[in-house]
Amino acid sequence: MDFRISADDRVGAPAARRNKPQPRGAKGQRVEPTLGQSMVFSVEGDRPGGNGGAGGNGGGKPPKGRGKPPRRGRAEPARARKKKRSGGFLMGLLWWGFVACLWGGLAVIGIIVYYGAQLPAADSWAIPERPPNIRILAADGSLISNRGQTGGEAVTFRELPHYVPAAFIASEDRRFMSHFGVDPIGLLSVAVESVQARGVTRGASTITQQVAKNLFLTPDQTLGRKVQEAILAIWLEQNFTKEEILELYMNRVYFGAGATGIEAAAQTYFGVSARNLSLGQAAMLVGILPAPSAYNPKANPDVARERQRLVLNLMAQEGYITREEADAARIDPNQTIRTVVAGSESYVADWVESLMTAYIGEIESDVVVQTTIDYKMQRDAEFIVKEKVAQEGPNRGFTQGALVAMDVDGTVRAMVGGVDYQASQYNRAVTAKRQPGSAFKPFVYMAAMEKGYTPDTLAEDAQFDYNGWSPRNASGNYAGTVTLRQGLAYSLNTVAGRLAIDVTPEKVIEVAMRMGISSNLTPVPSIALGTQEVNLLELTSAFAPFGNGGYGVIPNVITRISDVEGKLLYEASDAGPGRVVDPTVLAEMNDMLKTAVEVGTGRGANIGGWDFGGKTGTSQQSRDAVFVGYTSAMVTGVWLGNDDNKGTRLSGGNVPAAIWSEFMTKAHAGRSPAPIPGGSYAGQLIAQQLIDPNTGQPVIDPNSGQPMVQYVDGGSGQPVHTVTDPATGQVTAIDPATGQPLPGLRPIGGQAPAHPPIQTGTMTDPATGLPVETGADAGMSMDGWGQDGGQIVQYDGFGQPADPGGFAPGGQDGGFQDGGFGAAPIDPDTGMPMMLVTDPATGEQVWVPSAPAAQNQQSVEQPGAFAPPATLQQEQPAYQQQRSQRTLMDLIFGN
Repeated sequence: MDFRISADDRVGAPAARRNKPQPRGAKGQRVEPTLGQSMVFSVEGDRPGGNGGAGGNGGGKPPKGRGKPPRRGRAEPARARKKKRSGGFLMGLLWWGFVACLWGGLAVIGIIVYYGAQLPAADSWAIPERPPNIRILAADGSLISNRGQTGGEAVTFRELPHYVPAAFIASEDRRFMSHFGVDPIGLLSVAVESVQARGVTRGASTITQQVAKNLFLTPDQTLGRKVQEAILAIWLEQNFTKEEILELYMNRVYFGAGATGIEAAAQTYFGVSARNLSLGQAAMLVGILPAPSAYNPKANPDVARERQRLVLNLMAQEGYITREEADAARIDPNQTIRTVVAGSESYVADWVESLMTAYIGEIESDVVVQTTIDYKMQRDAEFIVKEKVAQEGPNRGFTQGALVAMDVDGTVRAMVGGVDYQASQYNRAVTAKRQPGSAFKPFVYMAAMEKGYTPDTLAEDAQFDYNGWSPRNASGNYAGTVTLRQGLAYSLNTVAGRLAIDVTPEKVIEVAMRMGISSNLTPVPSIALGTQEVNLLELTSAFAPFGNGGYGVIPNVITRISDVEGKLLYEASDAGPGRVVDPTVLAEMNDMLKTAVEVGTGRGANIGGWDFGGKTGTSQQSRDAVFVGYTSAMVTGVWLGNDDNKGTRLSGGNVPAAIWSEFMTKAHAGRSPAPIPGGSYAGQLIAQQLIDPNTGQPVIDPNSGQPMVQYVDGGSGQPVHTVTDPATGQVTAIDPATGQPLPGLRPIGGQAPAHPPIQTGTMTDPATGLPVETGADAGMSMDGWGQDGGQIVQYDGFGQPADPGGFAPGGQDGGFQDGGFGAAPIDPDTGMPMMLVTDPATGEQVWVPSAPAAQNQQSVEQPGAFAPPATLQQEQPAYQQQRSQRTLMDLIFGN
């Protein structure tokens, strides 16, 4: 083929010449290209006004039958223009989008800078200390409660079962382990949902953001707070590990019902430690978080179950548990969700918390408090009080009860501050002050014993007026001449009033405070009737010296306080007020207080096999009913009444005495009975604190830091020389001249001497040879008759079997409930009751006429005659100082 290339086809030739159309031959002939001539192809002839075509046609029309060239050349420029316009729009959109993003980013940066500038300097940011927790334990180490702002101690991430933190992540922030504090994907997802729902559907805060909010910010829902929350979240992620952040969250998030943190929630709702949560329990607790007040199992168990199901499903979806485990962990829909109800131990916990500052000052970190509470006794006390209030309350018109039980050394073992802590946290055992009524009278009688009176001193039970004050007996009946033993046993107001006037109200207050009453008391005669208010705790502790041998006590519920590392912060001391009752006076008081529960107003109390004493108390209109009783091991006080001070149909001798009996019987189970102190301390060593005469304070041993003591002869009260066995701690009296033990003085150990034995003198029925019950109300009817071993036995006024010949019927007791006093034989010559005296020749007790001559012949003088106030001596008969054994029933009915 012959190719010819013209100059126009060369590289660099002008474009016009290169594009010049080539000539074409005739129809059907091939035109070969030749050098210097281009290929014939042109569209010029197709344009109006064109210059003609090639092939000799000049500028004329093309020959007929010749096809027109394709119009492709005209379509291509239009499409190009369209593409140009479309490309320009997209480029413009991208450009303006970029500009908008740039400005938006600048705006966001500006907002962040603006609100970030309002935060403190970053180098000052630090995690706030968690409020300290007070962990309160019973004597056996079991948990009573947690106290503090959080309601529970902090636990570490690694102490928890693996599914506990997994439940938090699956439910609250499933991308927690991968995001940087803020979750952009989560934010976008929430934004799309909110647009579709035309409203905010859920929050988008991560766990880290919630920690930042809880630690540093207020809960306000504002743009500024959210920005600061995000800034702080990023800071947390930069400075703490994921485990540490999750630990902060679990220990500080609120679960409702006053529980902050996973440990508090586990204890509050399930009564277990967070360390021991089951999978189902963990899921239920996490389900509470979106709405603690509405989703918790105490408020709405059905909703809580549904929330638990959702959390378990999420955990299965995220692969933390299997579907089978999720199904197995769900609580049966027919099963009631069990949550722990705050019981009476919460009253103890509140009391302990209130004491903490006084013991160790301000609490700066978690502490552990060991208490003296016996958990079994606490549960028994709570159950008994609740049961009796439920059974007797509607009929007798009362709704509340309280109980305090302690060892005779002041160690508190149980406390019930009310029947329902959930409904009322007011502690009626410690905080409430009520009138003790006749339960206060032992302090009046003790003041009289210290002045020289004895239980057998006679007093007049009759109305009187003293400077406008005129006490009345509750029954409206008056017995005339009675012994002080009878006056206390039957709560005769006139006798107590006369005693208080005689010994002075100031002396009564001094005795009460010495025994343990700490409330402010006003020295007025009516103090004798228990009209001034005290709390049950102090009243109960004031009876403890009667049971422990005469030593004052300070109620104590805390044995030791330490931090969580075991460092000791406080430990209880055995130091106390020392002896507060003279042994002789103590024996007299226990004699009278035993009579009060054997035959007096407290005879409804009983505790099998144990020697005990006690006193009832009932305030005006029966607004308060009290019984306080003691053994040689424990003392317990019971109060019943209403918070609004309404009157009831109670007395201290009925329901309170029944509660006392039931509780004390359980509390003494398994112990060996021991008598309460009484009789003479002659022949025993008595420990007494040494008192500095200049300061009136106990002398402290510089070596031990403990109060120094000296030992005295219990009979003479004279100091004696002693030696202490270093091996056993036993103290022995010695003769300083010979160094030998003194004969007749029984050694005892420790500061609190052992109680001396009391000879009870068991009596037998002469007809049957069987033991008979004496002194107590056992089996006795109102007229003094009783059944013993299948035989009818008559008892005299002191619970002794009486001569069956000649008894006066007792009849009704005029409101004094004299079930135990019986009647004395009647003198056939005078028709008057006979009296029991001791024959000086034989030493036996015999009945003699109660005529004045016989009385004078057989009477025995006693010290401490009852001298009434001068203003009363003219109004009342002179007080006789004689050992008349006339019974109260005889006196009331004139027999």
